[in-house]
Amino acid sequence: MSDKVYVLDASAIIGGFSSKKFQNYITASVIVEIKDFKSKLFLESTIEDGSINIMEPEPLDIKNVTDVIRKSGDVLRLSDEDKSLVALAFKLKRENKDPMVVTDDYSMQNVLKIVGIPFRSVLTEGIKEIYGWIKICKGCKKKYPPEYPFDECEICGTRIIKRRIKKSY
Repeated sequence: MSDKVYVLDASAIIGGFSSKKFQNYITASVIVEIKDFKSKLFLESTIEDGSINIMEPEPLDIKNVTDVIRKSGDVLRLSDEDKSLVALAFKLKRENKDPMVVTDDYSMQNVLKIVGIPFRSVLTEGIKEIYGWIKICKGCKKKYPPEYPFDECEICGTRIIKRRIKKSY
């Protein structure tokens, strides 16, 4: 790996983070997530001065991220925007860059920790361990895969909840 780069989540922009020393990247979806006036001004000025670039991931990188988040169970918690940012970090790594993702999103941090891409938080402490997510019936405790589309158990009809579990990779 040669060139260090930063991949910025909306929380990084809201927190006013932009590396002066290294190149910063976002996806177009980050722009849509920024709602407050101050953060919009910050983002616009950093895009105009060239310190933040907009780049999209490749389909291969999105597929790789999707495979990882299905296995970890984070598919239950990550938005398409989050997946896109993690996939962008995959792409940059594949292009021999050294990406550091700046995000306060714990599920994104979880996936990044699993795949070995470094991250840092802006406004929160960040995660310490890797977790997975499962769907489980609150009544009979039957476990369901993350893709299970219903909210009630097929056996007893009780509500299905998401439960965090420790994982080791």
